[in-house]
Amino acid sequence: MNFAIRIAITACSFLVAGTAGAQQFPVKPVRVVNPAAPGGNSDIFFRILSPKMSELLGQSVIIDYRPGAGGTIGADMTAKSPPDGYTTALVAASFVINPSLIRKLPYDTMKDFTPLGLVVEVPSAVVVHPSLPAKSVKEFIALAKARPGQINFSSSGPGTVGHLTGELLNATVNIKLVHIPYKGIAPATIDLVAGHVQASFPSIPVVIGHVRSNRLRMIAHTGSGRVPAAPEVPSVADSGVPGFNVTSGFSLVGPAGIPRPIAERLNGALAKALHDPANQKALVDGGANPVGNSIEEHAAYIKTEIVKWQKAAKAAGIQPE
Repeated sequence: MNFAIRIAITACSFLVAGTAGAQQFPVKPVRVVNPAAPGGNSDIFFRILSPKMSELLGQSVIIDYRPGAGGTIGADMTAKSPPDGYTTALVAASFVINPSLIRKLPYDTMKDFTPLGLVVEVPSAVVVHPSLPAKSVKEFIALAKARPGQINFSSSGPGTVGHLTGELLNATVNIKLVHIPYKGIAPATIDLVAGHVQASFPSIPVVIGHVRSNRLRMIAHTGSGRVPAAPEVPSVADSGVPGFNVTSGFSLVGPAGIPRPIAERLNGALAKALHDPANQKALVDGGANPVGNSIEEHAAYIKTEIVKWQKAAKAAGIQPE
């Protein structure tokens, strides 16, 4: 047999095998790496979406906690996993913030991952402990100016959305809130509820239960307009700080090189789970905006978000280390 013909037959065989593998996918559980500690937004979204995704894929979708180093440990493990679709990650905004904070990441955020769909976009809540005598953004700013360096705000760690939001507010309205970092949003929220810190800028789903039970006071949110989870609460922009808008996205990604048919299967399952009426209601009621975009749209979103957070970090005076 002619050598060129043998090469062509071999190539076709690999193509057929790859297509067949994609058609059979998945034949075992799909792992979703959570690069954050238990108790945060990723857990909330996973619990809502995983039953429907498991049903649609015909296999269990299971979570694997890999917290640490601002989300880079879990992201790095995902980037270095086989690109077969069986390892994915539900990453938070830290995924697109870290290029602004870390000079030498162990991976390239744009090149080493397969975008599988934007899950939700979430505005942050501006919440205070009830003991703080501020019931509006205007009162909060006035109090902070009267007590420079005396009002603390918690976050899930340096360089997180909660941290950058607080620093942006400091820079925007010329106040001096003091950042108190924690190892995860759960302990940061626990200390806020206990009154050990006075304020925080977490995403709405994390604290909406505490707000509804009056353990915390939500004086604003950082998105635009009104949010269904707290329709009576105005945005920061509508409360006297025009142009102040901070939302964060949660994404499903996998290692680079996942075959297109497998990536589309995962993307489709995510989109259908997000558009399930019960799931949509649960997400919206919790303060999240379900998205479920295409692979190409998600890739463009990641690129845009990296640029956005680079500008935010610069405005907050944060230099990459």
